[in-house]
Order: sequence, then structure tokens, then C-alpha cells
Amino acid sequence: MLGAVGVTLEEIGDGNRAAVLALRVAPGQEQFVSSVRESLAEAAQYPQARPWYRAVVADGRPAGFVMVSWDAEPDPPEIIGPWFLWKLLIDERYQGRGYGAEVVRQIAELVRAEGAAELLTSYVPLPGGPAGFYERLGFAPTGDVDENGEVIMRLTLP
Repeated sequence: MLGAVGVTLEEIGDGNRAAVLALRVAPGQEQFVSSVRESLAEAAQYPQARPWYRAVVADGRPAGFVMVSWDAEPDPPEIIGPWFLWKLLIDERYQGRGYGAEVVRQIAELVRAEGAAELLTSYVPLPGGPAGFYERLGFAPTGDVDENGEVIMRLTLP
């Protein structure tokens, strides 16, 4: 994870919005995560999910996007929670540098500080998907699958 130390989570505003909206995953990964524009539209569509989102900034440049359902009242199938890692996108130019793992570590610390005992996420169970990434970070399948067929995973926060 060399280099990941410089990853910060910053609010999206006029100064960085265009660069954040331009972030793209590698070809073939689009089936696993929505674009930033689509994610922001989802955040607006589901305010009851209490979306909290930030630009992932590395070396002063937007390198990704993260969105969490922040202490929301669970209301399946639309809202899984209360603490749900809803979106994690690292731009194709910044993948493989440990930034995604660092973002998850920072999110886990933030939600633990808010009193969360666990952080949930989900993934599309297809070849090339992020299952192994999340497993390496300590997430384990809950045994549940959401309405879209995504496998729900849990990270227990000590």
C-alpha cells in the first residue's frame, strides 16, 4: 500500500466537481459500479438512505469516489444499513495502488467513531468483480442477497 498514505476524502464542490464526474473505472468494470453521475443521481433519489459521499483525492487530484449510507434506517430492499458502503469507484488510472483499501479503512474508522458495530457492502457476483478485494479487507458474506442479486457482505468493526 505504498503511496496510499496520501489519500484523503474531500467534499465535492465547484472546484472539483468536473474532475470527479470525469472519473472512470477500467473497461469491463462498469457492470460492477455506477458512474459518479449515476451515483449522485441515486443519492438524490434516496435521501432517506442518508447518502454521504466524498471525492477520493490522491496527490492533490481526484482519484475516486465513495458513497456511504450514513446511519440510515434500514428499509430493504432499497436501504440496507444502517452503515452501508454504497459506492466505491477508483479511476482506472489510479487502480492497483492501494487507494481503494485505504478508502475502506478510512470509512471503517469514520463509522466506528460514530458508534457503528459493522459496515455492510454488496457486490455483483460475476467474474472479475470485487469479491476478493472485499474479502481481503475482512468482509464476509452475510448469506443475504439484495433484490438485484448482489451479495451482501459485512465487516465487523472491533
